[in-house]
Amino acid sequence: MALLITEDCINCDVCEPECPNNAITQGEEIYEINSDKCTECVGHYDTPQCQDVCPVDCIVVDPNHEETREELQKKYDSMYD
Repeated sequence: MALLITEDCINCDVCEPECPNNAITQGEEIYEINSDKCTECVGHYDTPQCQDVCPVDCIVVDPNHEETREELQKKYDSMYD
């Protein structure tokens, strides 16, 4: 599954630089995650780095983009082949 930043985001700027896939960008009001690029850090780290650093815990699993760990690994592999 890709991750999603909720409206609880305080725009603290700590998540964006932590994303190894450059999936996080500043949206009109809050940061946003591009589900096509988000692998939940599979291929890079054991845990999603953006979730680890978020001070308000506003980064959750996106229910609209369900993916298995294997699918996330394939996405990672296709981005870095």
